[in-house]
Amino acid sequence: MSVRTQSSEQSAEAAHRAGFACFVGRPNAGKSTLTNALVGKKVAITSNRPQTTRHTVRGIVHRPEAQLILVDTPGLHKPRTLLGERLNDVVRATWAEVDVIGFCLPADQKLGPGDRFIAKELAGIKRTPKVAIVTKTDLVDSKALAEQLIAVDQMGRELGIEWQEIVPVSAVGDQQVALLADLLVPLLPEGPALYPEGDLTDEPEQVMVAELIREAALEGVRDELPHSIAVVVEEMLPREDRPADRPLVDIHANIYIERPSQKGIIIGPKGKRLKDVGVKSRQQIEALLGTPVFLDLHVKVAKDWQRDPKQLRRLGF
Repeated sequence: MSVRTQSSEQSAEAAHRAGFACFVGRPNAGKSTLTNALVGKKVAITSNRPQTTRHTVRGIVHRPEAQLILVDTPGLHKPRTLLGERLNDVVRATWAEVDVIGFCLPADQKLGPGDRFIAKELAGIKRTPKVAIVTKTDLVDSKALAEQLIAVDQMGRELGIEWQEIVPVSAVGDQQVALLADLLVPLLPEGPALYPEGDLTDEPEQVMVAELIREAALEGVRDELPHSIAVVVEEMLPREDRPADRPLVDIHANIYIERPSQKGIIIGPKGKRLKDVGVKSRQQIEALLGTPVFLDLHVKVAKDWQRDPKQLRRLGF
């Protein structure tokens, strides 16, 4: 078993490489946090609620010798709704197209049926190299970490998966994150950069803005509203007649929930919660766009949208 730590040798000088990597793992395994840590800027929505990533957000890691494009997929899970089935289809389609797959397994949780379910699926994808990434190492002691690394190695052997590497990382503690990039780069094909130097993601800004609003909305409601929130940015325009040195972007967005009874939860007493969502997401959006923003939020009901193909399409899934 080859477990990598920071002292591992660096690869020799080689031709420029560029390609796609995706992180898989059950919901809440630390995939989005790891994407953000590698890119060094917030590009994927992170939440300590499972199942929050719905779009394939690409984070782009620029290095002199390589360009690593990270595709952040939703967590693969046993689907209970049409939305769940569509998300799983997105995951499988992504796996078939990338150059390397990173399987994220949290250090602080024993391997369970959810991990084996994904590992079995991965075992069926023969050609793509796979790296096992043990995440959240800051949450465990060295004995527990060693046990988890051995368990991951063993699971690979049982299912016939040949891990290229097994890498322990902590995205939050910034431990071994750069090493992980060092190990993923040699698995990419040789070729020129696929994106311009300054790009960190190719998600349209409107989608990222919607995700930031959704993240802020989820933040407040923890266990009351699992995945019943969707956000659509209806309009995003620079305000006319503003002086060049004082631009302002007007953003009008709708937060959709599934039932009228959920409206009060999102809006909160005297509108306080919705106001908090607005303040929090506006700060993030302004940081993303680099300009002041006027944010207009409305809460609307789209009855049982997660099970209705027409509404899923309208809400961008």
